[in-house]
Amino acid sequence: MEDVLDVYQRPYDPLNPVVCLDETNRQLIEEKTIPAIPGSPELVDYEYRRCGVADLFIAFEPLGAKRVIKVTEKRRAIDFAGFIRDLVDVHYAHAEKVVMVMDNLNIHSIASLYKAFEPYEARRIAEKLEIHHTPLHASWLNMAEIEIGILSRQCLAGNMPSIESMRRHVSVWQFRRNAACSSVCWRFTSADARIKLKKLYPVITLS
Repeated sequence: MEDVLDVYQRPYDPLNPVVCLDETNRQLIEEKTIPAIPGSPELVDYEYRRCGVADLFIAFEPLGAKRVIKVTEKRRAIDFAGFIRDLVDVHYAHAEKVVMVMDNLNIHSIASLYKAFEPYEARRIAEKLEIHHTPLHASWLNMAEIEIGILSRQCLAGNMPSIESMRRHVSVWQFRRNAACSSVCWRFTSADARIKLKKLYPVITLS
């Protein structure tokens, strides 16, 4: 826990940006509507059709007030690896290292890169990463979860019939939030943890 909290205390460094990563998913639903007629507004029928599930990979750089979101059809190791390569080669091509904070999901590892790419390519990408995992049952330490909550309320609350529709909505939301330089002010530190979460620390008995 303190490892992640200490990472959050680092000063802003554009060459070594701290980027939080997480995923979420949403059911795609096509609603049946009844067109508006004079004297009656458009109505939404109770019947609907399930159109599969869309997965969203979210990278959030708090100090840079930047987020990158990729909507995919699945959440496999190769999808994760592709998202990481995009971060390294496109969105953070200028960086010496991308300091990643993420939970312990099984695909969140360097091994996923080797499942998706040739060894030399996987190693090239891995050398650009500095990975810090949140402890088990402590994914709340990942600031990407906060960003997912905001995304869910502001963009994903309504039903969307297709992955293309979701990509359009998410792209507009991402652009506007980045343009507004919206971020998260994280105040919880290792010193706070030693007081407020004291029960989680081992008891040292001196003989």
